[in-house]
Amino acid sequence: MEKAYDPKLTEDKIYELWEKSGFFNPDNLPKKTLNGGKPFTIIMPPTNANGNLHAGHALVMTIEDIMTRYKRMRGYKALWLPGLDHAGFETQVVYEKKLEKEGRSRFQVPKEQLYKEIWDFTQENKKNIENQVRKMGSSCDWSREKFTLDPEIVETVYATFEKLKKDGLIYRGKKIINWCPKHQTSLSDLETADAEKEDKFYYLKYGPFTIATARPETKFGDKYVVMHPKDKRYSQYKDGQKINLEWINGPITATVIKDEAIDMEFGTGVMTITPWHDAVDFEIAERHNLEKEQIIDFQGRLLPIAGEFSGMKILEARPKIIEKLSTKGLVEKVEENYKHIVKTCYKCGTLIEPQIKEQWFLKMKPLAEPAIKAIKSGKIKFIPEHYKKIALHWLNNILDWPLSRQIVWGIPIPGDESGDTFDTWFSSGQWPYASLGFPKSKDFKMFYPTDVMETGGDLIFFWVSRMVMFGLYNTKKVPFKTVYMHGLVLDAKGQKMSKSKGNVINPMDLIEKYGTDALRMNLVVGNTPGTSLPLDENKIRGYRNFANKIWNASRFVLMNLEGYDPKAKIVLNAKQKKILADLQKQVKTVTKEMDSYRFYSAAEKIYHYFWHTFCDKIIEESKKGLSPEASEKERKATQHALVEILATNLKLLHPFMPFVTEEIYQQLPIRKKKEC
Repeated sequence: MEKAYDPKLTEDKIYELWEKSGFFNPDNLPKKTLNGGKPFTIIMPPTNANGNLHAGHALVMTIEDIMTRYKRMRGYKALWLPGLDHAGFETQVVYEKKLEKEGRSRFQVPKEQLYKEIWDFTQENKKNIENQVRKMGSSCDWSREKFTLDPEIVETVYATFEKLKKDGLIYRGKKIINWCPKHQTSLSDLETADAEKEDKFYYLKYGPFTIATARPETKFGDKYVVMHPKDKRYSQYKDGQKINLEWINGPITATVIKDEAIDMEFGTGVMTITPWHDAVDFEIAERHNLEKEQIIDFQGRLLPIAGEFSGMKILEARPKIIEKLSTKGLVEKVEENYKHIVKTCYKCGTLIEPQIKEQWFLKMKPLAEPAIKAIKSGKIKFIPEHYKKIALHWLNNILDWPLSRQIVWGIPIPGDESGDTFDTWFSSGQWPYASLGFPKSKDFKMFYPTDVMETGGDLIFFWVSRMVMFGLYNTKKVPFKTVYMHGLVLDAKGQKMSKSKGNVINPMDLIEKYGTDALRMNLVVGNTPGTSLPLDENKIRGYRNFANKIWNASRFVLMNLEGYDPKAKIVLNAKQKKILADLQKQVKTVTKEMDSYRFYSAAEKIYHYFWHTFCDKIIEESKKGLSPEASEKERKATQHALVEILATNLKLLHPFMPFVTEEIYQQLPIRKKKEC
């Protein structure tokens, strides 16, 4: 062995050895094993094919590889199926930024050309990401790799769409949606972010009433004034009563509407409604069969109904509208520094403009009910457990899902005259069974339902719950038995990584400096499920030192094996027997931790045993038994004990630190070398 361990000389060579062995493919694993070749399946969350792996991806690859290697070593027919996601809206946003740097706009590029450009862009990124996944030591079965735009995946998505339509769960309708004026597409509620905003709050005179609003620019078409039927302050006004009044651009006739949705405690307890640009107002209008009129266009500019303000952007028009209302004596007061929550596009931060638009919608309650039943009955285990409550709360309050996206990049919705594409989560929500060749393939029959879905806690609604719903709908089975949720990977100060902060850490840079094994250990030790993890370079450096410790200890053992015969009969002394018995207790403890998904604890126990028990005590005490003064019997017993302890520790460490353990294990003088 070399004097020092150098990951740069080892890792690529070892990964190539693994790939050539073919053992990442479960079909090539030995059939006669401890667990009889029982399948164990993880479907890799498909990485977005639009950039590089980030620190969160590194955590995914580490945890899922630990699970897979452990199960493979335990004799399971372990499949870890890799894949990449076209990531519709997310990828198009990334590509739009690229176009902006080139002085181009996606609205100026013909659709077919834009699709081709993004396709080439993702295919280039796909190769890059695959290589980075390899650098993480991921023992996934590359022969089964899938992409969410593969023809067979698209075919499954279309089949599901048609089945949903046939079952009356898909409908097309003009409903209010979240519209991003910058990206010119609708978004689901999950694709919007709540942001606190400070605005002025205007109290306006609307005939005999005072209404309050932060958005006077939407009020041009307001001709319905709504109040709670039990509000005694307005008991003299009857439902349907007409009232003539002066408004922004002249006299109008307003109609009184009584509706229980009104909050009597908010403002003056009375409001006008803008059904085209507010979800609550839209529902009121639907209940009372009221007219709906568009005030703001899809580019965020006022329409001709705004009169002299037509064509203006909202923020430009707002003070001018208030000025005009003031000259008419219709502004009662203005509240400064009004803090309220507004919806924004989760990718660009642009204020969402609710709009009424004809879209494809999916009825979610009929899909949610079987999912709720399956989760409550314990068919799916959540780690940490509190995610069970979070998932159930969302499923119990689920809304219909707008599936249409006005983007080029994605799976086109069949029969859609507008040329819309599916929300990317519609396809990725079918990932577990679609990637396994549902419904007829051997893989689907062998490996579905899968065993574990490991992903970020932030995807509990976006993805996990939808996979449960689609899995039950299409296959009548839950798509996975266990959901393991990890937290965010933060910077060393515990701050969320972002390009704007300049604190984004590239895992490939850390691998270059310290090796993959060191990074992986840092991502696991102390990282309990669901909690955020600070990525501290000092700790990674510490685990690089640990890799060197493993190397040096192994080198010591191998340098002292002169005359060693693995087949020789050995007589151990009482102390050696106790050491090996204690080692077996360690193996049982670690195995229990692994089976309970407490990888953070298992890794720490192995680390401490190797460093403090094996290196600090056992090796030091063994030097006497290896000395020239020792008898042959004592020497052989010492050699045997050291090899047994080292080999066992390498196996325990292997799921966590696969490269350094494999490199050493290949040099041990033992017969069976397929455990790793």
